[in-house]
Amino acid sequence: MTASRLTDGVREFLLAFADDEHLMGQQHAEWIGVAPFLEEDLAFCSIGQDELGHAASLYALVAGEGDGGQVDDRAIDALAFDPDPTRWRSCHLVEMPTPDWAHALVRHWLYDAAEELRWDLVSKSTLVPLAEAAARATSEEWFHRRHADGLLDVLLVGSESRERLLAALDDLLPVAVGPACPPGPDGSGTASGSTRRAPPPLPRTDAKTAALPSPRFWNGCARCSPSTPQLPGSRPGIDPADTRRPQYGSGP
Repeated sequence: MTASRLTDGVREFLLAFADDEHLMGQQHAEWIGVAPFLEEDLAFCSIGQDELGHAASLYALVAGEGDGGQVDDRAIDALAFDPDPTRWRSCHLVEMPTPDWAHALVRHWLYDAAEELRWDLVSKSTLVPLAEAAARATSEEWFHRRHADGLLDVLLVGSESRERLLAALDDLLPVAVGPACPPGPDGSGTASGSTRRAPPPLPRTDAKTAALPSPRFWNGCARCSPSTPQLPGSRPGIDPADTRRPQYGSGP
């Protein structure tokens, strides 16, 4: 095998991104058969499948040391289903259970807004296989964002549905920065014996205030209104005292 083309920082970034995509795909899949209507069963099934595919492509890059060649599926599975919770890198946004449809939809919108930025970040990477993966994912993510935007534009008009969505936003907004934060307890992006994080609680914001400038909360995570406070903190994640991922028992 040729020498690795991945630095430690790039490897950590790719693994964190892949873990987020993997768990987000699983979370979407949980709504298959129980979404409010058939079209959403199908939509979440398709979106979840895309996210799992993105995760597989990122795991393959890591397993193949960045060369973009064929990788044994077992090597991908070893990364995707690592039983050691100290090596899980997924952010808290994708780990949180969504008890109702409003939370699932708002998280879908928040995550895909952040995901757009992440894929754009690597779209011109000098690591050619990563840039190619970004090009494929970007074409699929456009449909994901259109789906979330379209539903929110309709549901934010109704008084009851609007209140439910704003309440969900209020719950999820404090951890919405998770996908943008590097792994590591200090946000450094490097592993130091454990990739689990225990950051201080993030400040909450008034969801109704954040929603006012736009019929869709705001125009995406990177284009927040000036009135929306910035959320500090390192990458949120699993509490070190808890070795279980929410809803997934003792392993991923």
